[in-house]
Amino acid sequence: MNAQHLDPHLSTISTLWTVLQQAHQGPADEAKRAQEQLLQRYAPAVYRYLLGALHNQDAADEVFQEFALKFVRGDCKRVDPDKGQFRHFLKTVLYRLVIDYHRRQKKDALPLVEDITAPVCEAEEPAGDDPQFLADWRTELLNLTWDALAKEEQQSGQPYHTVLRCRADHPDVPAEQLAEQLAPRLGKVVSTNWIRKRLHRARQRFTELLLDEIARTLDNPTHEDLTQEVIELGLLDYCRTALERLGAC
Repeated sequence: MNAQHLDPHLSTISTLWTVLQQAHQGPADEAKRAQEQLLQRYAPAVYRYLLGALHNQDAADEVFQEFALKFVRGDCKRVDPDKGQFRHFLKTVLYRLVIDYHRRQKKDALPLVEDITAPVCEAEEPAGDDPQFLADWRTELLNLTWDALAKEEQQSGQPYHTVLRCRADHPDVPAEQLAEQLAPRLGKVVSTNWIRKRLHRARQRFTELLLDEIARTLDNPTHEDLTQEVIELGLLDYCRTALERLGAC
């Protein structure tokens, strides 16, 4: 399926590659806003990955500041989105920063002698996805989707976030009891039928917003590109129905 067969909404989403280009090539004010957007958007995933990779909060803080400086300084302005996945680019940057940190630590720990003949081995990036980074990235995509659903509720008045969040927090509670718990939050008495209908629509909307978030991380994705990324992220169970609807568009 070609890119033009995607839902027009998805095909016109501003991708993170676009924001990255703005962060390094746009006018000063625009670049600053783009830098802040990127750092704010994925700072939690970046920091969790660094903390897991370095096992030390001070080290994670140091490398995170170095990562932020690279964006502000414009070190990533020559990146090429040909590979498509923004997360691969980001993971490569972080992996190299972690390796550089370990090299600095190793260098500082070397004895002060002149006769050091052993060469320093170049570390190669491991093949395939880093499971920890993939898990952090997936978590952040889900968090961003919850935030988007909450923002949409504030704008539209449709209580999809409230209803779905309550169900997620209480997965085993019967619909009747869920209706009783939601009534004070919604300011009205609701029926179990009302709850079921809103939950169905809330789940649909959540997966649509989740696909939006995933599509932002790809460069001009086709339906196949988007589907493959969903599979690699382990999110197919969330998105299967939404992808089928999208493919039928």
